[in-house]
Amino acid sequence: MLRIGVNALYLIPGGVGGTEIYLRNLLTALAEIDSVNQYVVFTNRETGADLVPRHANFVNAPQGVNAAFRPARILWEQLILPFAVSGHRLDVLFNPGFTAPIICGCPMVTVFHDLQHKRHPEYFRWFDLPFWNLFLWASARRSRGLIAVSGATRDDLERYYGVKSRVIHHGVEREFFEIARARAPKDYLLCVSTSHPHKNLITLLRAFGQAGGLPYLVMTGVRGFAARQVEEMAGDSVKITGWIPRAELYELFRGARGFIYPSTFEGFGMPVLEAMAAGVPVACSDIPPLREIAGSTVHYFNPASEVEIRDALERLAAGTIPTEAARERAAEFTWEKTARATLDYLSKSSS
Repeated sequence: MLRIGVNALYLIPGGVGGTEIYLRNLLTALAEIDSVNQYVVFTNRETGADLVPRHANFVNAPQGVNAAFRPARILWEQLILPFAVSGHRLDVLFNPGFTAPIICGCPMVTVFHDLQHKRHPEYFRWFDLPFWNLFLWASARRSRGLIAVSGATRDDLERYYGVKSRVIHHGVEREFFEIARARAPKDYLLCVSTSHPHKNLITLLRAFGQAGGLPYLVMTGVRGFAARQVEEMAGDSVKITGWIPRAELYELFRGARGFIYPSTFEGFGMPVLEAMAAGVPVACSDIPPLREIAGSTVHYFNPASEVEIRDALERLAAGTIPTEAARERAAEFTWEKTARATLDYLSKSSS
């Protein structure tokens, strides 16, 4: 039996996008497959008790820090968390959100969702970038094991840090396959994305404005650094919801005529996988992580080309993009598979 710590100090509900969905689903799947090992989940003041599965082998270890104030969260993770880890006599500490304590009394496994701070440092605020460079470098060096969520992220870890990692893909929630069996398309296209610059929503809005006869566009996701510009550009035919509960998101997928994803950089691209599973026609950027997910089952476009994005929007509106092959491919990605691979890697890294 292992005692596994989970460092969830980074999680701000509704504020960190896909990494929140990743951790919630992974913990749920681990609880379903593992009743033997003991899990200690270190949470912050913002995280509700619903993060920790209500199983006998899962324990919530709340920490007295507000993650929304990042300097305090980083200091707590580096200075206080190691003592909590020692007090719980852990065999391994799992860090699912990029960063790890530099000094820790047990082996660590850290998840890298991407290396955007290396690939596109221009998207980071000048005062944030030094901390990203320092703490992610330290996490890569100090962790016994590293998990990359895609082959593209694995290659970046080796390129920038000279370290090996194990690729463990994300899964997709069962609810999306249920949506595919009860689709009720309405007169809108959907884009699920944080409004950061690399998500390329400005180019999407330009292309949308040039196209004719389109349904209205619904954009949902965490407000990012480009949010104000996106909101100023959105016209009467664009609805921006911000971050919404999962139940509301499921309904948006159920009714969407098509799904568009114009991102220029991804570590994985979870919304594309969700749309595939839900049986929604998908058009997305032709970049390696999305190719890794979707293969040849979706319509690709050059994210730098407004003409190609406009064409993709028109194809979605016309209903000419098939969905069956994409749904079958999405079925290969399950949270159970992710949980089993993660538990196996944690077990091997603990000894």
